[in-house]
Amino acid sequence: MIFTLPPLPYAMDALEPLMSQQTIEYHYGKHLQTYVDNLNRLTEGTPYSDFSLEQIILVATGPVFNNAAQVWNHTFYFEQLSPSPRPLAEGALVDAVIRDFGSLEGLKNEIIRASTALFGSGWVWLVCDRRDHLAILPLQNAGNPLTHNLTPLLAVDVWEHAYYIDYRNRRADSVGALWDRIDWTVVSERFCRMMRK
Repeated sequence: MIFTLPPLPYAMDALEPLMSQQTIEYHYGKHLQTYVDNLNRLTEGTPYSDFSLEQIILVATGPVFNNAAQVWNHTFYFEQLSPSPRPLAEGALVDAVIRDFGSLEGLKNEIIRASTALFGSGWVWLVCDRRDHLAILPLQNAGNPLTHNLTPLLAVDVWEHAYYIDYRNRRADSVGALWDRIDWTVVSERFCRMMRK
């Protein structure tokens, strides 16, 4: 399998002013492309060359895992963003958020808290377990919820390359700005797909 850079679902400047075109050019166009290129180089001629990203994430370690997970994580991340994000509407996800965090604002505050508390680089995930309960899962480096048998619903990238151009060392501000670009229809669809399994 040859892995390719997934298409960005909006223009490079579409998330401005909260996320600049320069950030997208580096984050998507350079960092994600590098992970894709590294993964192809590392898997060529190995048993992994016939695996999907998810299969590699679940069985690989070291550089192969790191690059596969970063391709998957970033693809998931960019797909949840939109220049015209739709709000969280009534439905199963709203009910779960209220049950587990009290409100959408409570969820936002927990994600910001976890994002600023995570030491170094990594990801903060909104995840769901097999009982449909939501939780916040901070993971360092290329960590992915699939390896914890959890379903990811929302990803916050707290590697510096995700925000440093626009926000310098103000990680909490970058997460707050990201919040205003999340398309909750995408997140809700992920939750509904998980519930149907």
